[in-house]
This record gives sequence, C-alpha cells and structure tokens, in this order.
Amino acid sequence: MSDRKYRQRGYQDSDRDRRDKPSGNRSGPKPETFGPRTPNFPAAHTVVRCAGCGTILPADFDPQGRCPRCGFELHSCKQCAYFESAARFECTRPINARIPRKDVRNECSYFAPRTTIERQTSPGSGNSVRASNDPRQAFENLFKK
Repeated sequence: MSDRKYRQRGYQDSDRDRRDKPSGNRSGPKPETFGPRTPNFPAAHTVVRCAGCGTILPADFDPQGRCPRCGFELHSCKQCAYFESAARFECTRPINARIPRKDVRNECSYFAPRTTIERQTSPGSGNSVRASNDPRQAFENLFKK
C-alpha cells in the first residue's frame, strides 16, 4: 500500500519511480543545428516610381523632364526623397520658404528622386500587360476541370 494519497510527481518522489520507467533518451545521433534558419527572401531591386501615376521610371530617366505616361513633372516636391507632409514646409531639409504647389516643377537644390526597394514576387513583375492579367488567369485556373 502506498504511503501517499496521490501518485503525482513532486518533491517526495524517490528513485524507485525512475527505475520502473524507461528513460526517454532516444537512440541515434541528434541532428546538429546552429542558429536560426536562413529565410528565403525574394529578390529585391530599387525603382523610381512616378508620384502621379505610379509608373516605374526607367533607370536613365531625366529628372528635369516629365513622366512618359502621365506627363507629371519629375523635378517636383512630391517626387523628392525629402518630401514629408508632417515636416516644416513639408520638407525634411532646411529650406527658407515654403513651396506652395508640390506637384509643379521647382528649382530646389536639395532635390533627389525618391527611390524605393521593392521585392520581386514573380518573374516578369512590373508594368506589363501580362502582369495585370495574372490574377484573372489564376482565378480561372482554380475552376478548370
């Protein structure tokens, strides 16, 4: 008969429980892993998009010119990397006077085109006609027999 009322493991356990039960050690070598797994990120590339229509501009675009698709002035505050609507005069650089219209051409000496790093999620992604039809094609492929 047992000297305890309940058979839960606790501070009064002795070696008799360990002798009766087999050890939980598994036979065979354990695989060695060092550190976290390396994530498999998709490729990234830097692009400049038009602030008016969102078109990806070519790498050799003229910052003094206009967008080839919509005609938006590229040397404007909205296209600049330092444009911030919450900052003083809506610019993170120390300018002396506010430029009233942010979408027209100006002669700011701090201008730098806004570049972004985008992930390439599918081959051939970009502004192509085929890329715009991919969601429809994927939807139609779901219900093919």
